[in-house]
Amino acid sequence: MIRSLVRLTDLVASVRQAVDVRTDWAGTAELVADQLRAHLPGPEILTIDQRRGRPDRVAGHLLHAEPDGAFSILGLVWRPGQTTRIHDHLTWCVVGVLSGVEHEELFDEALDPIGVRDNPPGAVGGFAPPGDIHRIRNVGHETAISLHVYGTDISRVGSSARRFYN
Repeated sequence: MIRSLVRLTDLVASVRQAVDVRTDWAGTAELVADQLRAHLPGPEILTIDQRRGRPDRVAGHLLHAEPDGAFSILGLVWRPGQTTRIHDHLTWCVVGVLSGVEHEELFDEALDPIGVRDNPPGAVGGFAPPGDIHRIRNVGHETAISLHVYGTDISRVGSSARRFYN
């Protein structure tokens, strides 16, 4: 557990440095993605209980919220078959997969499919609005765990999603 706290402390410090560059959202997402790649922890960043997830929905665990609201870090746990609704975001987001595979579907503004990618452990990607409409699913047979860094304090705004689509 101490090793996990050190990894989280290092990640928070490196994300803070990236955010402090004060570039546009796309640039910030790139800088934060570089830092997440360099400091990507393993699934043990979450407790054993947190790694079990929830049977009824994707489980989110707030690991850090920057005091000034500049960013937050969440651990998300996806049991097999769990999915998000199609959505976009309030701000930039960077995701690193810690275990399992996250299947991501990308959509244009008309909600036409424009791409699909499977993100295995170690995959890190970032994006910024506009052009961030997507849905994530765990299509595998094992639990997937990912780390999400958002350019806002999720504990204050309640959700990273700006809009949900049918």
